[in-house]
Amino acid sequence: MRIEEKLAWLVTLSPADLRAEWMHIYKVPAPRLSTDLLRLGIAYRLQEKAYGKLPTRVARSLTRPAAVARTIKPGTQLVRSWNGRTLDVLATEEGFLLDGECYRSLSAIARHVTGTAWSGPRFFGLNADG
Repeated sequence: MRIEEKLAWLVTLSPADLRAEWMHIYKVPAPRLSTDLLRLGIAYRLQEKAYGKLPTRVARSLTRPAAVARTIKPGTQLVRSWNGRTLDVLATEEGFLLDGECYRSLSAIARHVTGTAWSGPRFFGLNADG
């Protein structure tokens, strides 16, 4: 049976048949997963056997969390206290507005306010680790 036919065949399997196929392919009992996830796991292994494993570099990169691209929409207001001063920043189409002055980035504002180089998103608490 060709790989395409095997993958199409998976859709026809009952949950019990999927668990049996999992046991046949992985040599361990199927985990408690939805039928969709069981199908995906079996399909992955079938393709791996047909086409070979992913290169180590690619497999490793898939285990790392993806970077989340963060965009700040115009009209968003960011408020931050710094040394007793409240910073009220407004995102615009052109950049970021603070005290009537437009800055190209949050980092430029953070540098202006603190006098040192800062990651603007981190300074305003937009990063998960900030």
